[in-house]
Amino acid sequence: MLLSSFAIAASAHQVWVERDGAGPAKVYVGDVDGERDHGDDVAKLAATTQVFGKDSKQLAKLTTTNDYLEAAVTGSGDVRLIADQVWKPWKNKDGQMQAAVFNSRAGRTETAAALDFELVPVKANGDVFTLTFKGEPVAGKKVSVINPDKWVKAFTTDKEGRIKVPVQGKGRYILMSAHELKGELEVAGDKVQKVSYTTTLSFVAK
Repeated sequence: MLLSSFAIAASAHQVWVERDGAGPAKVYVGDVDGERDHGDDVAKLAATTQVFGKDSKQLAKLTTTNDYLEAAVTGSGDVRLIADQVWKPWKNKDGQMQAAVFNSRAGRTETAAALDFELVPVKANGDVFTLTFKGEPVAGKKVSVINPDKWVKAFTTDKEGRIKVPVQGKGRYILMSAHELKGELEVAGDKVQKVSYTTTLSFVAK
């Protein structure tokens, strides 16, 4: 029962980053299209969550608030997040050790991938995105789009790994997709046989 409950909780949670203009980035935990976590559930991620701008070696300082982690990112470019220690690896229903990795991006100005699993704009500030894993496009994969009115619709990437987002109003859009990798793998120093990746991309249409 404990493992079953954990699996449900894991599948329903995301870690993602949002940013308005050139201000600080905000890291949220919870459901992108639903309730968000608060307090200790947010604070415990500060030590292991990485947030950065153009240079992945220059990590932003994180400050804990009750509702989110605030990342002091400089510059006006896109912001990215890596969180691979939200949960310790667990034994899944197949008896394999499994881990979860969250990749996230705020902004759509840069057309190059910098994360293992990422949605990348084909053109700066455009509405067409390529879903990539380890730098390669992923075809036939579901991508959910949440618009500013919390309307949710699923799209499937084409043979080039692309989707077109229907940007029809001002406000924040969030894209989300999931991917699994199997084999003899290692995440944050732990050996596992399966890794569940989740990626999000958020941007503000004006």
